[in-house]
Amino acid sequence: MQIKTVSSGPQPAAPAQKAQLEQAARQFEAIFLRQMMGAMRSASLGEGMFDSSASDQFRDMADARTADSMAEKSTFGIAEMLLRQYGGRTPPAPAPAQGKGA
Repeated sequence: MQIKTVSSGPQPAAPAQKAQLEQAARQFEAIFLRQMMGAMRSASLGEGMFDSSASDQFRDMADARTADSMAEKSTFGIAEMLLRQYGGRTPPAPAPAQGKGA
């Protein structure tokens, strides 16, 4: 009979995991900002005189770059909030497999 240790909860994040978490948090903030900017653009009340599919595509690319830049600078602080909530914890590592013959 084997007794496995029971984890007392999440363990502190390793440096590699913390870097991955920071990158994921920044990417989440960028995606969130892109969606927000797209929703703001779609709420326009009328069409402009020079609107076309090309200008819409260029505007979308500019909005995506602006959102990425805002996320890099932590303008809204969404990434920091995610890091504060999840940064000190990671799921426990799985226990190493042991042979059944022992």
